Amino acid sequence: MTHTALAAPEVGYGHVEPITVYFDDLDPMGIVHNARYAVLLERAVTPYWTVRGHYFDHNGPSTPDLFHAVREFSITYHRPIRGGGEVLVHFWLDRLGETSARYGFRFLSRDGRTCFAEGRRVIVRLDQATLRPAPWSESAREVARSLLKPEEVS
Repeated sequence: MTHTALAAPEVGYGHVEPITVYFDDLDPMGIVHNARYAVLLERAVTPYWTVRGHYFDHNGPSTPDLFHAVREFSITYHRPIRGGGEVLVHFWLDRLGETSARYGFRFLSRDGRTCFAEGRRVIVRLDQATLRPAPWSESAREVARSLLKPEEVS
């Protein structure tokens, strides 16, 4: 069996990352379990940051910006993802604050025509010693700016 990669749909902002849904992501009905969407989002976001110098390896985090916590995760499910295989995750930043960032995301079919789910995730950068909010580094801000969704013009 050959696998032909489809081109990701064009988006005007953010990034589209293909991810693989595995058998253990599925519930007994053969659809992606609702609790797995947060993990699938991580599978999409992590490579984006990794190739831009923000990663974990055997030495720990490459930058202190990787020490952050999810403050909020909300999702609306539109259609179930059935079975394993590839789906697309379109993600972007709606807001980049001094110590936090608000992601928007959508889970899409490979052709980009079907939106399975959409939502938002807010993260807060933490100081490792105090566990209090800490400012993002300039390096992280530079990467984050590449994900910012343009402001809507009224």
